[in-house]
Amino acid sequence: MHEQKSDPEEKSGNTLAQTYSHNVGQVVTLEPYHDAVFGDIGGDGPNYRNVGWLGTVALMMKTQIGLGVLSIPAVFNSLGMIPGIICLLVIAAITTWSDYMVGAFKLNHPEVYGIDDVGRLLFGKIGRGVMGVAYVLWSGMLSISIALNALSTHGACTAVFVAVAAIIGFIFCSIQTLGRITWLAWVGVIAIIASILTLTVAVGVGGRPASAPQDGPWKSDYKLFGDPSFVDAISAVSSLVFAYAGTPGFFPIASEMRDPRLFTRSLIICQSLVTAIYIAIGIVVYYFCGSYVASPALGSAGVTMKKVCYGLALPGLCVSTILLSHYVFLRILRGTKHVTQNTLIHWVTWFCCTAGTIIISYIIASAIPVFGGLVSLVGALLGTLLSFQPYGCMWLYDNWRGERTRIWYLMVGWCVFVIVSGMFLMIAGTYGSIVSIIDSYTVDGGTSAWSCADNSGSS
Repeated sequence: MHEQKSDPEEKSGNTLAQTYSHNVGQVVTLEPYHDAVFGDIGGDGPNYRNVGWLGTVALMMKTQIGLGVLSIPAVFNSLGMIPGIICLLVIAAITTWSDYMVGAFKLNHPEVYGIDDVGRLLFGKIGRGVMGVAYVLWSGMLSISIALNALSTHGACTAVFVAVAAIIGFIFCSIQTLGRITWLAWVGVIAIIASILTLTVAVGVGGRPASAPQDGPWKSDYKLFGDPSFVDAISAVSSLVFAYAGTPGFFPIASEMRDPRLFTRSLIICQSLVTAIYIAIGIVVYYFCGSYVASPALGSAGVTMKKVCYGLALPGLCVSTILLSHYVFLRILRGTKHVTQNTLIHWVTWFCCTAGTIIISYIIASAIPVFGGLVSLVGALLGTLLSFQPYGCMWLYDNWRGERTRIWYLMVGWCVFVIVSGMFLMIAGTYGSIVSIIDSYTVDGGTSAWSCADNSGSS
């Protein structure tokens, strides 16, 4: 037998009877233990508490980096580079605080697994239902269909590619625990970053973007300050919200950490890297492409480079579908032995949950196959609802009866600001996004629901 030693990560809000193998570093369950979310863990069932802090960084970054980064250059085109950077930093600051509240709330309430549990604590059954439905509607399939369109040079109807994306999503979402997909998260992060860095180099050395005039002299028409209409401006801000709206996905990650107290460490690393990547990519791609930047941005460098970029990004886009589809399973079986035991009910429920979630996402991606419109709409309607308002309410829920110090009053003011700004962005952003989607349906050559049109950006 290997010599055993205790791992400090195993001491958390729930006492875990686990140790690390001294030589190989693999978790060994010495005896069953009880978790406030998953119940009794042990035996031959899945171990849901097996994510370290570094694996948490990978899962967080993959939850954040996805569709959103591909819309940032177009956001800068709408707002102008300087207002775009300012808005991005403001959204980053607000959502980083929201992300921090995920870890703090989890330590205070170990029984919380997902945003729906928060809704139940704050607002009862109605809150749980609203938050749960909003979380299920989160969609990552449109990006896969766009990638397949680009790689095949629109070799089939877009509706077919969305169906293929649904099948891929079902396969990936059937992996049970986050501990088992940490390595996939790293693959996904590297794939997405590699694709956007390739795009950045391509637009920097390629001379001109694919949709710009190909004859005569060329100079980028980027703007430091834009002059957007209200609809364009609020839609652009909603896209930035979407880029940082991985917040609800952090709850399951915190729940599956060995030590949730290390959540903040992982969060700081994640948000710092994500914000640096967003700003760098947004500035460089928009600087070289100007108003001819494609949305999604991977279509900006021409047909060949578009295929290269989407080919690199595809693994990461597939991984994105995993991280947002697990909580329904626990919502149904929580409190039963079937959560952590490999029973027939366990597996039937698991596959039914993943299939149901994928079907709903398929309907959304097919009904709104317009990249910019879907990103903006999801950011406004769901991104703010899941990343702004609840977290101000969470702080007030835990601290309302605290000592009335100056810091307390400042925090109350901050929470009110987060809630009110979230409500404004949700209402105004949803309106702006719907107007933009309607306009995209009516323009010459525009796409529509269940369309066969190519949705992969400029060629």
